Amino acid sequence: MSAEPLAPATGDSPDDAADKEQHSPTGPGGAGPGGSVWAALRSLVLRLHFYAGVLVAPFLLVAAVTGLLYAGSFQAEKLVYEHELRVPVGDRELPISQQVAAARKAHPEGEISAVRPSPEGGATTRVLLSGVKGVDPDHTLAVFVDPYTGKVRGALEQYGSTGALPLRTWIDEFHRDLHLGQTGRLYSELAASWLWVIALGGVMLWLSRRRKKRTLRVVALPERAATGRKRTMSFHGAAGLWVALGLLFLSATGLTWSTYAGANVADLRAAIGQTTPAVSATVGGGEHAGHHMGSGSMPGMDMGGTGEKAGHASDVGLDTVLRAARAKDLDNPVEIVPPAEPGSAYVVSQIQRSWPEKQDSVAIDPATGEVTDVQRFADYPVLAKLTRWGIDLHTGNLFGLVNQIALAALALTLILLIVWGYRMWWQRGRASAFGRPIPRGAWRRVPLYVLLPLATVTAVIGYCLPLLGIPLAVFLAVDILMGQITRRRGTTSAT
Repeated sequence: MSAEPLAPATGDSPDDAADKEQHSPTGPGGAGPGGSVWAALRSLVLRLHFYAGVLVAPFLLVAAVTGLLYAGSFQAEKLVYEHELRVPVGDRELPISQQVAAARKAHPEGEISAVRPSPEGGATTRVLLSGVKGVDPDHTLAVFVDPYTGKVRGALEQYGSTGALPLRTWIDEFHRDLHLGQTGRLYSELAASWLWVIALGGVMLWLSRRRKKRTLRVVALPERAATGRKRTMSFHGAAGLWVALGLLFLSATGLTWSTYAGANVADLRAAIGQTTPAVSATVGGGEHAGHHMGSGSMPGMDMGGTGEKAGHASDVGLDTVLRAARAKDLDNPVEIVPPAEPGSAYVVSQIQRSWPEKQDSVAIDPATGEVTDVQRFADYPVLAKLTRWGIDLHTGNLFGLVNQIALAALALTLILLIVWGYRMWWQRGRASAFGRPIPRGAWRRVPLYVLLPLATVTAVIGYCLPLLGIPLAVFLAVDILMGQITRRRGTTSAT
């Protein structure tokens, strides 16, 4: 993301002058070995930024393209599945038990895993079924019910806590793992692990190129009058500076639920008591403790309306459970999860991911309808709240359409940055070898008192982010090996 300064007053062409400055071990001003620490570090940052950009850019490009598609999937989902999602607004909603009974009559297969009552006027109720043949075990079958008439509007496979339907699910999995499963997730973690390094390196290089007479210029704008590689670098640097914070955010939040770095983050949160709390679903034992919602009607919702089911003790039913949750200020949207086993309770949770977040939850005894536990989002630890907000902002939920447009703009800008970066690589080497690299050996010009702490910090970060640390170690090993081969060839030629 480095931008090009004005060409030095020499006989070189602008591109040649820019190329000399790009390869200079000290950058603008020609500071020698006795210059500032940054002058010594600049070449190291430049080489890292160059190679990281060249080698990791394909992974970032895939992540950016799929992220752009995902940003638009929310609105596309509303259009594609409008029949299942929306109904004419009626005068009065049916009891939730009648809506579930209608869904089970149309789809008796599987087991009820959750119920999402209509969250607003004109929205359908979702009855979620697990264990349905032909449905991915990690997904559920969502049966959509008109809350005013009880008519079933259709059934679609659903994934995740945000209720993604087939179109958004496909795009989400494409962005997350390229439909390659756990192995495919490594690509996205690699991209997220390196994105912040490339972004920060680019900002540092851009700032280093600011001439003293232009340091008060706050807004980064491309040099439209420039030509060739200097023009490309100008657009690359200006655009990179504008979106740097957004790219750092995407990298940090993406890593929180990655495979390896995400596990380290989870361990750290657990060690400092910042895990996300959950409501306790345990109730007293006995014949009234919990029921399993099987392939027939729900306990307390048999077609006879007696509130009992053969072979099971009485259950207060969904209507009573929902009223109890409402009494604890759990307004829409909510999800009702049935007792998982004897001795457990109904769990009713708010599922609003848009601002302001609604994540309160309560546990309700299925035998008495009494609330046995309450968990408020306001009582979450700080890191748990930040994680929740970060993930929802990353996925385009927190601020709705505005959030999704911002993500799309970030993804599109990242695509342009990558294209401009490869174009600069092409332009840099067009006079000789294709994509001429930055000269090696920059680390030898870094003072030891800076190099040792820097190496220590890098090692710690590499350990915590293995898909940053391992590729970096491989790169350093190959770079050292290539340097030795080059020196031996030079020695052989000299003799």
